[in-house]
Parts: sequence; structure tokens; C-alpha cells
Amino acid sequence: MRIPPGELTYAAHGWTREHRAPEGYRVARHRIAVGSGERAYAGLAAGIMGWQLHRLAGLRVDPAAPRAAAGVRITAGFGAGPFRLPVPCEVVWAEEDQASAGRRRTGFGYGTLPGHPEAGEESFTAVLEPDGTVWFELFAFSRHANWFYTAGAPVASACQRLVTRRYLAAARTLASGRMEP
Repeated sequence: MRIPPGELTYAAHGWTREHRAPEGYRVARHRIAVGSGERAYAGLAAGIMGWQLHRLAGLRVDPAAPRAAAGVRITAGFGAGPFRLPVPCEVVWAEEDQASAGRRRTGFGYGTLPGHPEAGEESFTAVLEPDGTVWFELFAFSRHANWFYTAGAPVASACQRLVTRRYLAAARTLASGRMEP
């Protein structure tokens, strides 16, 4: 599905699929081993595509569909009660169990929509290597969406780091099978 021009708040649509970022954006790149074997891969992949990764990271999610797919919009909420900040995004690419060079990948990337405190894209991918190792890859590029968030950069950056740590922990949980994805 093509995204109408001007809706996403940045120009480099889909770049997270290849772990690329445009100049002038902060980059977050994480690749952690979370398990081994088909079961760990299936648990992580299902949790990514069904939004459980986000829920386990402590975000309230309101997706337009039960699974990530290109064109699906999601509003995640960060914070608590009246201090919950809505972060609207749209999935710009998704792949399920794509095989290449003996590796299998499942994941998606979403981009920011108007109202999000950042401008950019973030991706979440489960990778099963030929040796059976299961990896969680998170790649993002972003910059503050406006002067208000730029002025609050230390707080905004701290929030991003916190959510990233929670995503990494959630990926380990999903791959371990300790909870239903």
C-alpha cells in the first residue's frame, strides 16, 4: 500500500528494512541473541507481528488491525493516565518468514504520523540464522518533530532509551515462551 504524500512526517520511507538512515537523524541499532530454534523464532515473530512486543514493553497499543501489515495504523501510548502521550504510526513495510541465504526473517517497520513527538521510522525483526540462533533486531532513525520536543530533548531521549530497553527485554520474553505471544 502506498502512503499518501505528506502523511508520514519524514521522507525516507521504508529505509529501516535495509537498516539505512538519512543524514541528520539519530540512529538506534540493536541486535541481540534471544534464543535458539524454531520455537523461539516462532514466539518472537508472532509477538512482533501481533503487537505483543509493544504491550510487553509497557505501551498501550490501539492498532487498526490485529497484525502488522503495510498500511496498518497504530497509536501507541507512552506514560500513564492523563500523562499518556499518543504516538501515531503507520506500518510502511512488513515481511513474514522471508528466506534469504539460509536466514529467515519476520518483522515490520513503521513511520511516524503527525502528532508523534519524533519524526522517523523504527523496525522490529525476528531473525533465525542457519545455525539456529534467534536474533531480535531493532533499527530506528529519528529526530524531534518540533521545537517543543527539541527543547525537551534530554527527557525525550531518555524516554526513547527506556522504551528501547523494554523492547529488548520483551523480545527475550517472547522468544523464551514464558508467556503467550
